Amino acid sequence: MVAAKSSFIDPHALMSIRNMELRARVVVQGFLNGLHRSPYHGFSVEFTEYRQYTAGDDTRFVDWRLVGRTDRYYIKKFEDETNLRCSFLVDQSHSMSFGSEGYSKAQYAATLAATLGYFLEMQGDAIGLLTFAEGMRDYLPARHRPGHLRQFMVTLEKQTTGKMTNLETPLIRAAELIRKRGLIIVLSDFFGSLEALEKSLGQLRAWGHEVALFQTLDPAEVALQMDKPTLFRDMESGRELYIDPKLARRNYLDRLEAHNETLRQTAQKLGVAHHLVPTDRPLEKGLLEFFLDRRKLGKSLRRSRSG
Repeated sequence: MVAAKSSFIDPHALMSIRNMELRARVVVQGFLNGLHRSPYHGFSVEFTEYRQYTAGDDTRFVDWRLVGRTDRYYIKKFEDETNLRCSFLVDQSHSMSFGSEGYSKAQYAATLAATLGYFLEMQGDAIGLLTFAEGMRDYLPARHRPGHLRQFMVTLEKQTTGKMTNLETPLIRAAELIRKRGLIIVLSDFFGSLEALEKSLGQLRAWGHEVALFQTLDPAEVALQMDKPTLFRDMESGRELYIDPKLARRNYLDRLEAHNETLRQTAQKLGVAHHLVPTDRPLEKGLLEFFLDRRKLGKSLRRSRSG
């Protein structure tokens, strides 16, 4: 496995691994190996803190499941632990099949969901999955039991075959299906109606769910770095348009930034975490952002309990 100079795993090398669960394991193992060297020690009330075993540590606190998966010894410390229920909502619409890096946004988003899911399952948390495009596709209720992680990974490995992006209907359906309060993570490019998204996110929050958005965009979409006039085809509607990127870039970037800013403001207004995730970024950074989100929540919960 080729690693980037920053010690993060190069996404191109990671995507060359065909097995989704193995990809996730590689990212999580690298993250855990680096965690004890970072300043980010201590998870939220729903997470555990890991550090490498050293001579003299009490072996009762060794995480033997993690030993079996990583061949390394870690001490597991608990902070008022309660098991988390986390459901992943993964966009499989046609726009997610775009990719300029040798892999698509859908492949990257699925791998990020697999990484976060593997991390949570390793800690004993329940994970679920709902895939969507114009409507709901596959649904796995949040569980923690033998065989469930494999089913979770196999579902994420399915090809993107959806058509239009519909951000409202699948999220409202998720609110109907996921009755127990928990964490809902939505992975999408969010190229759809943000007004409809706000309505459905508001319903999830009204049910008491914590929500996080991981907006997955290809670098070519973020920068539109093309030199020659090109025939563009809308991957969902099929409409074709001949564009000179040099002339269109400024207007395109302004509209994209306005769209993204509206998404950020919507998330902030509803108390929802939002992360913009380019597909050329190492996945460990997405895992770190998730880790820090949970850490902040833990501090908030501890303050409210002490008050």
